[in-house]
Parts: sequence; C-alpha cells; structure tokens
Amino acid sequence: MIEAEKASYPIGWMCSILGVARSTFYDWRRQVNTVTATAARRAELAIEVGQVFTEFKGTYGCRRIAQVLNKRGHPCSVGLVADVMRELGLRAIQPRAYRVTTTHGEGDDYPDDLLDRDFTAAEPGTRLVGDITYLRTQQGWLYLATVIDLATRMVVGWQIADHMRTSLVIDALEMARLHGHLQPEAIIHHDRGTQYASTAYARYCAGIRARVSMGRTGVCWDNAVAESFFATLKNEMYHRQRFTTKARARFAVADYIEVFYNRKRMHSTLGYRTPAQALNDYRNAAAAA
Repeated sequence: MIEAEKASYPIGWMCSILGVARSTFYDWRRQVNTVTATAARRAELAIEVGQVFTEFKGTYGCRRIAQVLNKRGHPCSVGLVADVMRELGLRAIQPRAYRVTTTHGEGDDYPDDLLDRDFTAAEPGTRLVGDITYLRTQQGWLYLATVIDLATRMVVGWQIADHMRTSLVIDALEMARLHGHLQPEAIIHHDRGTQYASTAYARYCAGIRARVSMGRTGVCWDNAVAESFFATLKNEMYHRQRFTTKARARFAVADYIEVFYNRKRMHSTLGYRTPAQALNDYRNAAAAA
C-alpha cells in the first residue's frame, strides 16, 4: 500500500499511520527492487536458451545450444546451459533403437570393404556412404536412399520412391554426381543390401568411375554414418508427426535434408559446423591455396 500511494502521500506520514517503521519499509523496497547482475544474466540466458531450443525443433541438447549461443555473442558454458534447461523443463529428443533393414539376395556379389570403419575423408567427393531406409505413411510405404559425403557429412544425393529397386539407389548417386559431389575414383561404401550388390549398380558405378565398397560383416557398425543419419532423421522429424499421404512425407524429407540437416543443423564431428559450412570452408581454403 505504501509503495502504491507514495506519489500521493508522504512516506513518513503513511508509515506512522500504519505503525510501520520507515527503515522497515526501505529495507523491504531495497530487497524487492534489487536484482543481482548474475540473476539478471541468468534470466536473459533462459530466454535465449528457450528460443534456440525452439528454433532447432527440440533436437539440440546443452552442448549444441551452448555452441549456438557462444557464436551469437552470448558467452555461456555447457554446464550453465544444462542447468537452465533443467529449470525450464527442456529435454532434447532421444534416438530410438536401431532396426535392421538390409535385405540380401541369393548370389549377390559383395565387393571388398575399402573403408574398414574409417569414416573420415581428407576432401569432399572422395569417400561417401549410402543406404536405404523405410518410411511408413497412411498411403503405404516409401523408401529413402541417401548418399552422404564423409568429409562434410552432407547428404549430397537422395531419392525417395515407393519401391526398393536398384534404380532407387542409382538415382540417389546420380543426384550426387550431377551436383558435382563425386570425384574420379571416389569410394562409395554401403552395407550388403541386394540393390548395391546388383550387376546394374556395379555397371553404373564403373561407368562413372566410382569404386564400390561394402562392409564385411553386414552389421550396422560397418556403415555407421549412414545408419546414424537415418536414426537422426527419424528421431528429429519422422517419428514426431503422422504422415497421411506420401506427398506430405516426400515434402517433409526434402525440407529436413535440404533446409535443416545440410544447412542448419550443427555436427559435433565437424567442430559444430553445418555440412554446408564445412563444404564452403573447404572450397575457400582450396581457392586460397
């Protein structure tokens, strides 16, 4: 009451009428109006953390959010961001369990494993991985084939169709080639799916001067980067919505790959850069050399 009426009546007079010591009133007002610099900074950081969490669709945990905020001029530690996220009740979505999707054909011809689980590359276009995954819609199944560059982690080729014929994986690789993401004698690594072991695929790769590689054991670890991408796509996009039509699923996949994953989502293996940034950095360095 005293605070509300201080513009109309003297504070001393109101304190005497109400039987409140003036020192008591001033102590109370000082406590109410005093906000420490640390508390103010934490409150501002909470707003920034919430905005970044929403911007990246709930896919970023404390490490990536801290990277974004530091790059945007808001210095903070991973631990501080983790504390703020707990206070706000924010939890990044978690990956689901791996499921085997590889199908084998009788008489398939399996090339040698040229990567030996070394999923690194000195420059783009030299070492890539590919795979197929299933996407269910209310109109039936879709199949997504991708090609990922190991130097930039960019999805450089992809194709989605309602069949799993060899043409699906050829079309994905052809997209990478047409956009200039394949160098001569590039290694294209896959699991032991029958599409990749087919004569038609081998003939196509020979025609574009690409070397085919396959995991020796046929388990997910021999094609870990491709499997990891599919787990990320399903965790961050596919499992979070219902697809009533195949057309809606196609659009969502295109938006996730081309807009979010390649150009917006940071990767810890790239020093918290996006694939597009990693590719541009390589090209700029090559031009300056």
